[in-house]
Amino acid sequence: MDHLKLCILLLCLMFSWAELLGPNTRKGSERRDPENKDDPSQEFDEEDEAYLKQLTEAMNSEFVAYKEFQEALRKRGAENNERNLQLLTDAFNKEFAAYKSFEEALKKRGFTLPDEERANAEELAHLEKMSVKLNRVKKEIWKQAEIEKELLAEKKRREDRKKKEDHTQELLDKLPPLPEEPQLSPELKEAKEMYDAAVKKLDRRSPDRRALILQVKEAAEKGYVPAQIKLAWSYVFGEGVELDVGKAHEIFKELAEQGEGDAHSGMGFLYATGVGVPVCAARALLHYTLGALAGSEHALMALAYRHWAGVGVPSSCPRALQLYRTMAAKVVSQVSMSGGPAIQRTRLLDEAESGAAVALDTDLIEYYQLLAEKGDVQAQVGLGQLHLQGGRGVTLDMNKALHYFQQAAKAGNAVANAFLGKIYLEGGDGIKPDNDTALRYFRKAAEMNNPVGQSGLGLMYLQGRGVPKDVRAAFQYFTLAANQGWVEGQLNLGFLYFGGIGVSRDFRQANKYFSLASQSGHVLALYHLAQMNAEGLGVLRSCTTAVELYKNVCERGGWASRLMAAHASWRAREPLSALLQYLALAERGVELAQSNAAYLLDAGEVQIFSEPERWARALQLWSRAAAQGYAPARVKLGDYHYYGLGTPVDLEAAAHHYRIASEQLHNAQATFNLGYMHERGLGLAQDAHLAKRCYDLAADSAPDARLPAALALARLHAAQLLARLLDSPLAWVFLTGESPFFSNWDLYIMTLLAGALGFLVYVRRPPQQQQQQQQQAEAPQQQEAPQPAAPQPETPPQATPPQQPDPPQPSPPAPAAPSNQQPEPQAVN
Repeated sequence: MDHLKLCILLLCLMFSWAELLGPNTRKGSERRDPENKDDPSQEFDEEDEAYLKQLTEAMNSEFVAYKEFQEALRKRGAENNERNLQLLTDAFNKEFAAYKSFEEALKKRGFTLPDEERANAEELAHLEKMSVKLNRVKKEIWKQAEIEKELLAEKKRREDRKKKEDHTQELLDKLPPLPEEPQLSPELKEAKEMYDAAVKKLDRRSPDRRALILQVKEAAEKGYVPAQIKLAWSYVFGEGVELDVGKAHEIFKELAEQGEGDAHSGMGFLYATGVGVPVCAARALLHYTLGALAGSEHALMALAYRHWAGVGVPSSCPRALQLYRTMAAKVVSQVSMSGGPAIQRTRLLDEAESGAAVALDTDLIEYYQLLAEKGDVQAQVGLGQLHLQGGRGVTLDMNKALHYFQQAAKAGNAVANAFLGKIYLEGGDGIKPDNDTALRYFRKAAEMNNPVGQSGLGLMYLQGRGVPKDVRAAFQYFTLAANQGWVEGQLNLGFLYFGGIGVSRDFRQANKYFSLASQSGHVLALYHLAQMNAEGLGVLRSCTTAVELYKNVCERGGWASRLMAAHASWRAREPLSALLQYLALAERGVELAQSNAAYLLDAGEVQIFSEPERWARALQLWSRAAAQGYAPARVKLGDYHYYGLGTPVDLEAAAHHYRIASEQLHNAQATFNLGYMHERGLGLAQDAHLAKRCYDLAADSAPDARLPAALALARLHAAQLLARLLDSPLAWVFLTGESPFFSNWDLYIMTLLAGALGFLVYVRRPPQQQQQQQQQAEAPQQQEAPQPAAPQPETPPQATPPQQPDPPQPSPPAPAAPSNQQPEPQAVN
């Protein structure tokens, strides 16, 4: 027990001594004597300060490096940037945590920074603020990393698709190569040259078509396939050869078995129309599909129209867009900046109703030639444009156009100078392009403020032809031409804005100028508008609008001259040839051809079909034309359902078609027909007020409808008056069977008609008879009245001698038959 107490006492003494001599006692002495330099604790503090400086500098440099690395990662966009950024952030956080822990240790020891080091403390506070900002930057970096991650994923998907395509291409490469086209024999080369020369002249609309088709026939007999296909179509149309659908079918069938696309399209046409073979929609669709796969233009358009209108196949806008786009690209590749030759489009229905011939006759062309030879500048310019651009049945001949333009240019005509510049700029028909000559003519026309010359001059500056390339000058000239409404100026401005050439790219402005140029029917403007609507450039993406524009482009190809050939056959009294040509174009979806073919069938000019089949085919063609917005075709549909032509009588369907034509297409005939149906209660509710409203609207819609509408309104008012009379008490007196007036109604009506006829005869009697009656009535009065002496006018003084006797005075004129005018007095000589 005593030993335990002694141990406790010694332990207490040791703790007391340790308290007196421990580190707290040394810390207090340091505070009381801070100037003691020999104390080792002072050296320790100086080392801490140096370490603090180094750590602060390291932290600053680390933070700067971190920011630089961050910017580098943003610019680089590497795949592993997210991982590197995470590692750097962790290292920085550890470094900063170590710094903060060291700072806290110094504070616990009671270490105070000197005044000269307080800037570092401020930097520490700044670093704390920067750490907050760093966290925000980190969040933005994470967002950017997510975006880059999505982009990388999309890139990877594209690469995967490309690998699949490459794999598909590898499979295709492994297939045996297609057999090369055999080289033509000398005989086939000669046939090809003959065919190309004939087709070139046919494209220039040469009048001697029969001789050219015989040349094609000669090339076909030598075995040249394109000539055989051309000959087969000539047999179908009766163009240059006798119309023989049987021979055409044999040629098409033989070549289709060999895989010729154009032959498949010909077979599709025969099966679709039932000409020479029974109608078979399935075979027609099959041949059109095979022809389209082989690149046949006729098959491409026919199949595209079927997918667009849902003829025999489900309606599909994307599929129609794909086919029409392929065909439109072919058409545009053959079109120059001028837009191609003009196509005359004549509607047989309008021509029949107006009774006027649209095409120029040969006599009229000769009359213009006579005026041009006599120096008429306008006739020279007109003939030059006809020979340059075609139309009106005139042969395309650039040399004749050059001749007429040169004659007009000598007289200082601005249009002639401008078109001479176009001829020398593009060349053709043996005329070599000459930039210097074109530039001279364009400048003459531009100095006269001619838009054609301004546009041509702008094109030369844009392409640097004959002048240094200057996009700004080209833009100015195009603007001047476009402001005057010239189509090529508008088109070129659209190209500049579309491609951002010399101006900032602006799809809306490009769409504006392309739309203006498309109003003149320029093929290139329509094509680029279709491209913009298909891709959604400057406008909302619209498959429907794009298909309609592409279809319009396709219908302006070189083959559209068949419309003029069909009309020429119609004027030459060859209705069967005209019908077959219009049917071929109708299969391509050309609305004008559909309506003209329907008109020929409706008029009964062609007798190759039976009567019921003829009405059914006409109804089908009218319906296709009406679906494309042709108002008279919609009225015809109403007529066919009203009278039961090609379809059972359906008054409600007739009223439906009339209403569409009236309300949507504003057709006066359809509005008048609706009024008649409302008046009689045929297919519609009988309503006199609605009938009157329809008649009034018809009269307001067209001047030609005013007289029929007035007669219909008079009849309507008379019917209403009669109905009121029947409802009145007077009806018993005049109209009942007990009335004496009603029993002898025929006598009263005959008397009234006889009196009306006599009145009309009296009023409409000849003027000579009226004069004779008036003379007979006035004759007794003239015999009783004295005759007035003839007035003697004063004679002017005569220069003759006074002794010369005056000539005898004439006697007064005998009284003539009285008339409305009195005879003038005669002067005495």
